[in-house]
Amino acid sequence: MTTADLPPQELPDPVVSLDEVREVAADLVVLADGRRPLVPNIGVIGGREAVLVVDTGIGPANAETVLAFATEYAAGRRLYLTTTHFHPEHAFGAQTFAGAATYLINSAQAADMKNRGPGYLDMFAGLGDTVARRLEGVRLTQPDVVYDKDFDLDLGGRIVRLRATGQAHTMGDQIIRVPDAGVLFTGDLVESHQFAIFPWFPPHDTDVSGLRWLSLMSRLAAESASTVVPGHGDIGGPDLLADVRDYLRLLRDETWLRRDSSMPEATIIEEVTAVLLTRRPDWAGREWIAPGVRCLCYEHDHAGDHSA
Repeated sequence: MTTADLPPQELPDPVVSLDEVREVAADLVVLADGRRPLVPNIGVIGGREAVLVVDTGIGPANAETVLAFATEYAAGRRLYLTTTHFHPEHAFGAQTFAGAATYLINSAQAADMKNRGPGYLDMFAGLGDTVARRLEGVRLTQPDVVYDKDFDLDLGGRIVRLRATGQAHTMGDQIIRVPDAGVLFTGDLVESHQFAIFPWFPPHDTDVSGLRWLSLMSRLAAESASTVVPGHGDIGGPDLLADVRDYLRLLRDETWLRRDSSMPEATIIEEVTAVLLTRRPDWAGREWIAPGVRCLCYEHDHAGDHSA
């Protein structure tokens, strides 16, 4: 996998900042990404006895910032770490938490890290000097605790529900729900006011599924949540879930309409991009429309029944 697989872009230093710490519920804060590229929204969720950190930032130095904040926030409580998926800005700082926190993720995400992690490390290191420096010294880390489908973590008076979603943005996506606060962490299954990120890089990586992603978002939107913390972008409400569901449905429908008529893929990309930019002119990440179209063209050709 090479940087040729990623949309071209000039990237600033993806540094995790403590300038925008948002309290979204009692004993629950988010280190907001400030709309900086390759910086995730990072959660710190507290209970009486323990604190759970959600995502690390990209590389050891960012993770040191997160760990120092979480340690001070925990004030003696036990630390746990989880990551929403294996991509570098979300999980490539896990090594920093070794010995300080118990790291737990689902089995599919652990497999992603083992099988896909080295390729993504090389690919992201090729994005420019600022990103490469953040990735210096990264050691891909396997978890202390692995679960299969779901895991309820008791922080003491607060249960946090970790759920493996199955294949969508990646094979090992995970949502983190805090029921008593009505808060849902989605990772990159949801971005705020941004076109969905499709890591469709054949032949290196074709694990993303637009159809399964749409099905998942339809379920999440029906379940709702008071507060949604997306992988990137502004914290919001249940409308963020509906926005992604509606976008993925539109992307599928516009792509498949043209694929049904045997239109060339390049023309489909051009026409669908024009439609989507008209519908979502203020959304960021338009470079991810083309990979999404290519993914759904593939799924069209292999899905069989197109009536769903």
